Amino acid sequence: MNAEFFEALKLLSKEKGIKIEALCEGIQKAIVTAVKRDYNNKDIVFCEIDPEKKELKVYVRKNVVSEISDIDCDILEADAQKYKSGAIPGDIIEIPLETKDVSRIAADKGKHVLRQGIREAEHGQLKEEFQNKNQEIITVKVQKIDPVTGDAIIEIGKLEEVLPKSEQMPEETFKEGDIIKVYVVDVKELNKKYPRATLSRTHPGLVKRLFETEVPEIYDGTVEIRAVSREAGSRTKMAVYSSDENVDPVGACIGPRGARVGKIVDLLGGEKIDIIKYSDDPAEFIASSLAPADVLSVDISEETERACTVTVPDSQLSLAIGNKGQNARLAAKLTGWKIDIKPESGTAEGSINFDEIQ
Repeated sequence: MNAEFFEALKLLSKEKGIKIEALCEGIQKAIVTAVKRDYNNKDIVFCEIDPEKKELKVYVRKNVVSEISDIDCDILEADAQKYKSGAIPGDIIEIPLETKDVSRIAADKGKHVLRQGIREAEHGQLKEEFQNKNQEIITVKVQKIDPVTGDAIIEIGKLEEVLPKSEQMPEETFKEGDIIKVYVVDVKELNKKYPRATLSRTHPGLVKRLFETEVPEIYDGTVEIRAVSREAGSRTKMAVYSSDENVDPVGACIGPRGARVGKIVDLLGGEKIDIIKYSDDPAEFIASSLAPADVLSVDISEETERACTVTVPDSQLSLAIGNKGQNARLAAKLTGWKIDIKPESGTAEGSINFDEIQ
């Protein structure tokens, strides 16, 4: 009977696309759950399935006693001798259950034991697959679009997930059958059912992973991405660094004739990307973060933590601030500093405080 069981497991594994180890684990849990009901749900039932040796063992563990106090958990010394010669009170023995007994109990108490085992196996494998995709980019197919909310229902393996409208880039439209790239922000297991993924096309992690894919120097660790700030669909700022003096981290990300960054810009629908060189010197880093504007000086505040005043040429003020404050806002997010910008002339009407553009 074991041979038939394992042959069926092998076929089921192939049909369902589930690893046989995962299938065995799920069926073990299901058998234990079903058999435990015959012992008032006490944790004394164990199941071991070894697909390599083609062995299936189900057994109960009982305490050897001189007087029964719990009929499910205890066994008299005389009866214990049948299973372990020389057993004495205080010992714990394993009593194997025959396959036919297991089948009877499973059939009587849990007719869906096999289905339950398969569901357990599918759940375990899906959870593992989802965890492997956490904080990665995956390519998915759009199944349908919710006409009311604009949410995209997408297919990930055997599951459907939602890409909310709020996590889609502005002006982005999808249709059924589209193949798109999404970033897996997080994976959670809800109500001990199937794992659920939080998906996004607006998260800064999407840009970071795209650069890791396109730039060999980032992939091999020669160039590091130190920070990313993003307003999806419009503009991204990314700070990069290399400890190798012979490597230009910005140039590596841009690529020959802008080929590398150009490909990512295309994938993001024309989103502008500013790549700057990271520096441990706050003043230098802040000045670079306001590119493409020129910066004359950065004065670090002695009164407010992580705050500074940046002076730019009068002609560069609007460029430093950006459209609706975007350039300054992204620079502040990138560096983690509060930035006040003022023109070289120092006229009050020309200055800008970061709080005004939040």
